[in-house]
Amino acid sequence: MNIIRACGTRLVDDLGRERIFSGVNVVDKSPYSSGAQTFPYLNCDVLQRFAAKGWNLIRLGFTWGKIEPQIGKYNEPYLDSVAGILDLCEKYGIYVFLDMHQDLYSPLTNGDGAPAWAALTDGLRTHPTRFVWAEDYFWGRACHRCFDHFWNNTPVQGRGLQDRFADCWAHIVRRLGEKDAVIGFDVFNEPFPGSDGGKCFRRIVCGAIKATLSVRHVRRTQLLRDAVSRGREEKLFGHISPAVLRQAVSGAFPLIEQFDRTKYSPFVQRVSQAIRKENADKLLFLENCYFSNLGIPCAVQPVRRGDARDPQQVFAPHVYDLMVDTPAYRYASDERVGSIFEEHRRTQQRLQTPVIVGEWGGFGAQDDDGWLRHIEYLLSVFERNKWSQTYWQFSDAFFDSPLMRVFVRPYPQAVPGVIESYRYDAGRRQLSMRFTQQDAGDCVICTPLPAQRITVDNAEVDYEINTAQTTIRTSAGTHTLFICF
Repeated sequence: MNIIRACGTRLVDDLGRERIFSGVNVVDKSPYSSGAQTFPYLNCDVLQRFAAKGWNLIRLGFTWGKIEPQIGKYNEPYLDSVAGILDLCEKYGIYVFLDMHQDLYSPLTNGDGAPAWAALTDGLRTHPTRFVWAEDYFWGRACHRCFDHFWNNTPVQGRGLQDRFADCWAHIVRRLGEKDAVIGFDVFNEPFPGSDGGKCFRRIVCGAIKATLSVRHVRRTQLLRDAVSRGREEKLFGHISPAVLRQAVSGAFPLIEQFDRTKYSPFVQRVSQAIRKENADKLLFLENCYFSNLGIPCAVQPVRRGDARDPQQVFAPHVYDLMVDTPAYRYASDERVGSIFEEHRRTQQRLQTPVIVGEWGGFGAQDDDGWLRHIEYLLSVFERNKWSQTYWQFSDAFFDSPLMRVFVRPYPQAVPGVIESYRYDAGRRQLSMRFTQQDAGDCVICTPLPAQRITVDNAEVDYEINTAQTTIRTSAGTHTLFICF
């Protein structure tokens, strides 16, 4: 497999070709107590089908609790199973970045992630989830307290929580980091600010209500709970424009900026140093804070290596519409999500890194035509920005879902030189691309649909109709390519 590197805001391989990746999340959230000692979901049959559809990237997620159920004792049989999956991914030409996943911090706080020994609740109780899975982020004091201890690096048996987390990452990288399929390491899924996150939620709710309903002197948090429990999300949030959304979330920005700069960035630096001691070259993935999924500007700082900026890092934002995880997700708005992507684009320009969108979509929410049109729009945003992406997420029903009608599509995978633009027009069933190269090279296009006609200036076309790839030998110069399906 080719070596993948960051070059400015592009991903390139060791042949100097610009690379685009398309794939899915495959995340194991099962607790260690489940007894399973192998990573589920993936086998030869599944990966062969991935490759046939042109997917060349997996965000492979597991939890801290699964890897280190007891302090300093790692789940080696589980890591062996992950190593076997990485070998299979290499066989089928599928790249992987490893994700240390968490939601709501820990199984002890209605989520997944940290082991029990690292979940310091200070005796605060966790209550059963009633409305949406993420509600402990909004008002769960035990969840908030766990995050507070984590960001403060509270010692457990004489060593800070973050230091132990970094130790775990170092062990993972020692075991798996040299696998050819691995391109990098996603340090921490959707960092949440803890107690300040509860403050952010209240400010966002107040801002949303003021912006949309002009409600004064009400119990605003209770109003949102009532709306969610009664299925009135569309009435509450369905018509929020991008401008109103920005107004609604603006009150939380100072808290998120402070968290990103004073808590999250130093944590990423600490963990990255541990990773770099084991692997000096593969990509580090920087995510945005949980609340930046809604368009609050991300203020995370670039990772540094010594006195210089680490050149091998990627911004990996997540984006979901305001009504994700509710029955009203069918009302997801192109304009709202588009404005969030614009904010992530500004973060990319500030960081000067490539982008791999780590999570987006929401498989299982809606498969009706309106939802599929929304997915089509999001894919067009990725094309316009030349962003790679991994969809959330794979399940047993994934291959047979209506989503495949729009998600399986042609795109350039490896292009000599620099891609100026590319676009797949689903209505005309045509992929177009313009690129410039300095030397002759092989241009590889994902063609999961049978190609009917290929037009490209100054090129010889080598095409095998039964494969998921088209290879085109192109010479130095600027080329415009069209493939009709």
